[in-house]
Amino acid sequence: MKVTTNLSASVIVFFSTLGIMPCALANNGSEIVSTEVGSVQKNTVHQLQIQRESKEWGLNIDEYARYQDLMKGPRGIQSPSLDPITTLGIEAKSDAERRRYAELWVKSEFARTEKELVFQSEVDAAWRRLYPEILPVNLGNAAGIAHDTQGRLALFLRIDDCVQCDARLTAILTEKRPVDIYIVDSKGDDNKIREWAKDKKIPIERVRTKEITLNHDEGRWIKYGEMRMPVVLQQNSDGSWRIAAF
Repeated sequence: MKVTTNLSASVIVFFSTLGIMPCALANNGSEIVSTEVGSVQKNTVHQLQIQRESKEWGLNIDEYARYQDLMKGPRGIQSPSLDPITTLGIEAKSDAERRRYAELWVKSEFARTEKELVFQSEVDAAWRRLYPEILPVNLGNAAGIAHDTQGRLALFLRIDDCVQCDARLTAILTEKRPVDIYIVDSKGDDNKIREWAKDKKIPIERVRTKEITLNHDEGRWIKYGEMRMPVVLQQNSDGSWRIAAF
C-alpha cells in the first residue's frame, strides 16, 4: 500500500515540476480530440457543399474547384458575379472544352428561360383572374426597355449570325435614342464596323453628333452584359449602368 502511495506521489511530484497536473493533461487531450473532430466535420460539410453546388451547375467536383480557384484570381476581380459555366468557358484550356461549356451554358439558359416564360404565363393569367378590368402595367416600350429612365443606352451586339441583334438595333434606331453601340465580334477591325454601319443604314449625321457612337467591345460585354446577346444597358442618373433589355 505504501509503495502505491509513494508511486502516486512521485508521479504527481514529477508532473508538478513541469507545471502540469495530470487532470490538465487529460483536459488538453480532450480538447485536441474535440478540435480534430470539429475540423473533420467542417471539412465534410464543405465537401458536401461543393458536391451540391457542382451538381446544380452540371459540373464535376474538379471543374467546380477550378472555378473557385479562378474566382480567387484576376477573373474574380474583373467579373465577380460571373457564373461557373461562363467562367470555365472563358478560361477553357482547349477548343473541345470551350465547346462543351458553351453547350452546357445554352442548355442552362434554355431551362431558365423556359421556367421564366411558364411563370410569366401564370402571372398574366393571375392578372386576368384577379383584376379583369385592369390592364397590367407595361414596363417596356417599343425598344423593349424595362423601367425606362430615358437615360443613354449601350447596345452590345454581334455582326455575324444574330437575327435578334438586328431586331434590337432597328427598335432602338426607330425610337431615335442616344446609344453607344459596341460590336463584340469586330476583332478591332474598323473597316468591318464601317461596312456593317453602312449595311444597317446607321444615320451618319447622328454618328457625327455623337448621338450614336460605334465602338469595339474590348471586354465590356463580358464585364457588364452577363453574356447575353444582344443586351441593352441604360445609364442611371448617378452615372451607373444596369441591364435594361436582352
